[in-house]
Amino acid sequence: MKKNELVSHVMSNNIISVQQGQSLSEVRHKMVDSNIHHIPVLSGQKLIGMISFTDMMKLNVVINGADDRTIDSIIDQQFEIRDIMNRDLTVLDTKDTIRQAANLLAENNFHAIPVTNNSGDLEGIVTSSDLIRYLSDQY
Repeated sequence: MKKNELVSHVMSNNIISVQQGQSLSEVRHKMVDSNIHHIPVLSGQKLIGMISFTDMMKLNVVINGADDRTIDSIIDQQFEIRDIMNRDLTVLDTKDTIRQAANLLAENNFHAIPVTNNSGDLEGIVTSSDLIRYLSDQY
């Protein structure tokens, strides 16, 4: 295992993201359809926030037996992306190391950290699963 290997070697770079003006139902469908738990929110290419599956679960929506269309309608009428996204982000730079990523994930109990370039454009996302796969490949 290389101590100074760059995070760009383990990050996912085929990122599913949303633009700030999209609806929450689109976020919900992307999470469900792609089986992901974190979605970066962008303004153009700039990272401005993150939405986690946990954030979506916190929405105070009563849906007792509602179908997908009704659920989508309810969340789109009551909320916007900016209402639930986390704006106070910890990010990694493409030049940061895997060790730095692991330390941040462990110290902050995160499960995903966006990776940006010097301009703040989203380049990738590193998750706890990415690090586990990396470790598994090492042994």
